[in-house]
Amino acid sequence: MTHTVFVDGQEGTTGLRIHEYLAARRDVEVLRIAPEKRKDAAERARLLNAADVAFLCLPDAAAREAAALVSNPRTCLIDASTAHRTAPGWVFGLPELAPGQRDAIRAAKRIANPGCHASAFILLLRPLVDAGLVPADHEISATSITGYSGGGKKMIEQYEAGGDPALASPRPYALTLQHKHVPEMMAHTGLATKPIFMPVVGHFYKGLAVTVPLHLQALGTTPEALHAALAARYAGERFIRVMPLRDPATLEGGFFDVQACNDSNRVDVFVFANDSQALLMARLDNLGKGASGAAVQAMNVHLGVDEGLGL
Repeated sequence: MTHTVFVDGQEGTTGLRIHEYLAARRDVEVLRIAPEKRKDAAERARLLNAADVAFLCLPDAAAREAAALVSNPRTCLIDASTAHRTAPGWVFGLPELAPGQRDAIRAAKRIANPGCHASAFILLLRPLVDAGLVPADHEISATSITGYSGGGKKMIEQYEAGGDPALASPRPYALTLQHKHVPEMMAHTGLATKPIFMPVVGHFYKGLAVTVPLHLQALGTTPEALHAALAARYAGERFIRVMPLRDPATLEGGFFDVQACNDSNRVDVFVFANDSQALLMARLDNLGKGASGAAVQAMNVHLGVDEGLGL
């Protein structure tokens, strides 16, 4: 069976990557809009309503406008923007979130694609909150380092133009403590206290790692319990690997490779710890499982085909 797919915002970083994932597939027909009609609301509405699945790869306001153009009850929207990640009536497009999430994605016609930082953070914390190892009101902080492709076309052009010494070193940002991923980080982990979150952009194209530090005595838990809860939640998940406790390969080298999941839809989850403290870490490709790969995975779940098809 062939499914029709339309990407609204096909020229952006996420849209282009979705097209790459779909290019070799025989089970989808990709609808394309003529370049001169990309801002034509009537033509966009026609294609959105003609699609079985439509990806919204747009800024937040434009994504809301596009969603309002859809009147066909059979069209499934997968929104890659931040606009609907905590909105009523939209299902969070992270199949590994919790038991039953795949059923929710399969039944939904409105799916919100997770953010890149948020995906790694949620996959680290949700199993621990569910298991009672991290209380919902616990004060959490997190740091994320990401490649510059996460900033979209403008940031990519800035880095690749070269010549700016300010771009040579890592750059922390979102210093107002209002990063747009924080609401979904709270909503989909079950945390009741807003985490302190600091992202950092580095001089590399892609790859992302989120780190969450924990004081074990404050939680009354152990590294073994944290690791066991993560391993139990993700047992059998094809795209999530829970690495050995205090991963010997990483410790031998002494440095963490942020880019080791690039060009995959994989997430690697780590617990590094001593007797009193732990570092939870998750890495992914911010353009793969952090964006376009996650969107295609959610589409596959919704359509009832092999979840890894095209990935």
